[in-house]
Amino acid sequence: MPDATGGDDLVVGIDLGGTKALGVVLDPASDDGPLLVQRVPTPRGADALIEALDGLAADLGKQARAHYGRGIGAVGLGAPGLVDRSGVFRFGANLPDVVDVNVADRLQEVVGVPVAVDNDATCAAWGEHERGAARGRDHAALVTLGTGIGAGFVVAGQIMRGAEGFAGEAGHMVVDPSGPICPCGRRGCWERFGSGRGLRRLGVEAAEAGIADRIVELAGGDTGDVQGEHVTAAAAEGDAQAQAVMASFGWWVALGIANLVDLFDPDVVVVGGGLVRAGSVVMDPIRAAYEGEAYGASHRRAVPIVQAELGEQAGAVGAALLGAARA
Repeated sequence: MPDATGGDDLVVGIDLGGTKALGVVLDPASDDGPLLVQRVPTPRGADALIEALDGLAADLGKQARAHYGRGIGAVGLGAPGLVDRSGVFRFGANLPDVVDVNVADRLQEVVGVPVAVDNDATCAAWGEHERGAARGRDHAALVTLGTGIGAGFVVAGQIMRGAEGFAGEAGHMVVDPSGPICPCGRRGCWERFGSGRGLRRLGVEAAEAGIADRIVELAGGDTGDVQGEHVTAAAAEGDAQAQAVMASFGWWVALGIANLVDLFDPDVVVVGGGLVRAGSVVMDPIRAAYEGEAYGASHRRAVPIVQAELGEQAGAVGAALLGAARA
């Protein structure tokens, strides 16, 4: 990918998900947002995945050369699961066909530039720390609310990775040992309550109890078709039943956040992921439920809970910046 005819000072950042990969081209020396953005489907299997990531990086590199006359000097990748410090993707529930694969080495071999691979939420936390809602904060926690829950932490201005690189799997904290079974195999993980799937479950339960009329109406009249977006849409309309569901959801999210605050004492908690696109409909119940939940709440500074600024690009931006550090 490098090209001796011009500067290879741009970086590609890729946020890999279970269904799609979002790639950006970033100038690490500028505070501007991504220069280019592109999405591709996530294929199944390690070989197909490496090929798709290589293709995405190569295509973005060609566009960067064509539009800006500059090449790509590094690639950063955020992957949804356990990524060790050497860039080996060990396990991820959303990538069941990719186990113990050295993604960093394999991708670097085909793209021909330095590659950094980290957990996707860790990348998002770094993106928000460097260019988003946690900028200027030495201690920050990021929580992503999507299909599941991801988390990343910045401690003393540095990414916290842990001994193996696996830190941040907060979605699998057990908050109810008798709760529903999680895809990870345990019961009552936080993401079974505070994620998109958790919101859907709360909405279905309310519908089956006959206390979610507008939610069911938005779902086409079938309780089994209720999704999280139907709950947030009804709540945004002012429907009291939907707002009650959101209050319950907010409590579950706040419970996990309070645990993280007790553990890490951050300056700020940034909440991102697809769910927060609903804005205050999601954020207000979380903030309201959080008040008083942290240990010794009346004797400590209130930790602000803020909405992520980089949106769906946070992981890709953070990955790009981590890739730049490897160049």
